[in-house]
Amino acid sequence: MPRLALYAVAVCVLAVAAAVISFVQGSWLLGIIWVLLVGLSSNMAWYYLRRQRAAGAAQNAS
Repeated sequence: MPRLALYAVAVCVLAVAAAVISFVQGSWLLGIIWVLLVGLSSNMAWYYLRRQRAAGAAQNAS
């Protein structure tokens, strides 16, 4: 797994925890911001994983 994908997954997990804590404490606006960050970081993780797979497939094909 690429290093940037691991960082993005770590940010995703931490943002989920922060969103849960924000919602439990009643801070809806901050919780929504954390949820948006979860979406962004999960998309980044998928992007880096797909990019590595595509690079590996291109290298195997040649």
